[in-house]
Formats: sequence, C-alpha cells, structure tokens
Amino acid sequence: MTLQVTIQRKVYPAQAGAPSRVLFRNLSLDIEAGEVCAIVGPSGIGKSSLLQIAAGLDQDFEGSITGLPQPAGYLFQSPRLLPWRTARQNLELVIPDQPGKAAEWLAQVGLAGSEDIYPQRLSLGMARRVALARALAVEPKLLLLDEPFASLDEDTSRDMQGLVARHMRKLRPTTLLVTHHWHEAAALAQRVITLDGVPARIVDDRLIRQTRAAE
Repeated sequence: MTLQVTIQRKVYPAQAGAPSRVLFRNLSLDIEAGEVCAIVGPSGIGKSSLLQIAAGLDQDFEGSITGLPQPAGYLFQSPRLLPWRTARQNLELVIPDQPGKAAEWLAQVGLAGSEDIYPQRLSLGMARRVALARALAVEPKLLLLDEPFASLDEDTSRDMQGLVARHMRKLRPTTLLVTHHWHEAAALAQRVITLDGVPARIVDDRLIRQTRAAE
C-alpha cells in the first residue's frame, strides 16, 4: 500500500515573541510500499517535522495521511531512551515477547557488554546505536530514520549503514531517511527528495536507482 502524505497547511504558532511560521503549504508526497526515500535540504527547513507528520505523530496540520504501515520503527534525532532503564531494558520494551533478543541486537550495533548500562552513562553515539537497534528490532513495515548516523565516527557510521542496508533488504520496509549527507542518501535510498523555500516545498524529486543500493 502506498503511503500518501498530503499537507495542505502546517503552521508553527507564535511563541515567545516570535511570529507564527507557515512550515508547509500544499505539499504532497507518495511513497510506494517498500520504497527507500531520502529527504534532504538545509537545516531548519522542516525535514524532521515532515517525518513526524508522515509517522502519524504530529496531527496538528491540515491534510491527511493514508496507507500508514505498521509496525513502525522510528529513530529520532535524539535517542529518547528511558533514563531509568538499562540499554537492554529499553530494547525489551519493544520486543517483550523475545527474551534474549535485546542482547543480540545490542551486539549487532557493536554494544555487546553494554547491556546493563543506563543511558546517562552512554556516549551520544552509543545511545543512538541503542535507539537504532530499537527501531530495527520491531521488524518494521515503516522505518523512519532521522539523521541515523550522526554522532558516529566514520568506521562506526559505515558499519551501521551496512546494518541498516541488510535489514532493509531483509524486511523491505517503506523507509523515510532524513539526512544532510548525499553519500548516505546515495548509499541507502532509491529516491531523493529535496526540500527548500518558505514555506518548504519539494524542489527536486528524483529516482536515483530502481533498486536499493544494497541489492
């Protein structure tokens, strides 16, 4: 089923003396089932906001979302781990019926031995890898990745790109990837959408390959 995002109008209200801002107007986006789509554009243009709307998390807009696949795996810009739960326990929340799998997922993201560490003791890069494992562990039909390789060193970033590519190839989720880096888009996506302008609009929508780069 095609994921269809139609935003007639999305406004950030006035706050703390700043005027209201129309973020999107008359923006439409169709993502085919199993398609990997990267969203690029300058900082602050609305890429993360578009991701949250597409996920159904932000419903404060005029428009509609149809064909939303479930379950969804979401890697936010911030890891959003529960601070009172260990790395393993944060994963167990999304896979409660799979005892032992949390440790396996942590090993896949290079965190074997870190199962019982609480988020405040993890570096930002480690915490983001826990969050990435959490997004993939649900075996999502919709995968939403917001700057998934930020805060990672070059080698770890390359390893995590490989991990994501393998699981996209295995699960074939409908995927939206927000990134500032064309090399990440080129490595993983079939289609690249560029946002620009005020309100933000799609200024370029191109198919860069018929199949995933990992295939």
